[in-house]
Amino acid sequence: MKQELDEIDNKILALLMDDARLPMATIAKQVGIARTTAIARIANLEKMGVIAGYGVRLNHTLYQPAVRAYVGISMNPGNAATLIKMLQKMPEVETLCAVSGMVDYMLTLRCQSTGTLDRLLDQIGAIEGVRQTSTSIILSNRIDRSAI
Repeated sequence: MKQELDEIDNKILALLMDDARLPMATIAKQVGIARTTAIARIANLEKMGVIAGYGVRLNHTLYQPAVRAYVGISMNPGNAATLIKMLQKMPEVETLCAVSGMVDYMLTLRCQSTGTLDRLLDQIGAIEGVRQTSTSIILSNRIDRSAI
C-alpha cells in the first residue's frame, strides 16, 4: 500500500536532497515542526523506503576518475538477465538503465584509464546476447542536478 507524502515530508526531502548532513534542529526549524517530529518523520520516510540511503556526492571539477563513459547496448531478445548479472560483477558500472530508442540499455562506466575502458568494452561485447555497443566518453559535466 503506497502512502502519500504530505507537504512537510516533501519539504524535509528537499532539504535532505540539498544537504543530507543538515542538523535535525535546522530541518525542524525550516519546516516548522518540533525536532522530535522531524526525527520521527525522517525515520518513517526511511522505513517506507522513500529515503533509500545517504552517501557522498563528489565535486567532479575537483575529483574525478580519469575516464567516465556512456555505453549504449543493443541486445538480442531474452538475454537481459545474463547482461544484468555480468554487469553487476563489474565495480566500474555506475548505472544501468533500460531505455527506449536505438539501444536497449544505457550504462555509465567509471574507469581509471582508457585501457581499462577498452578492456571493459571487450568484456561487455562478449556477453551472450550483446549485438552492439556504442560508447561516448564524458568530457565534462555542464549541468548536474543529480542527487546522491
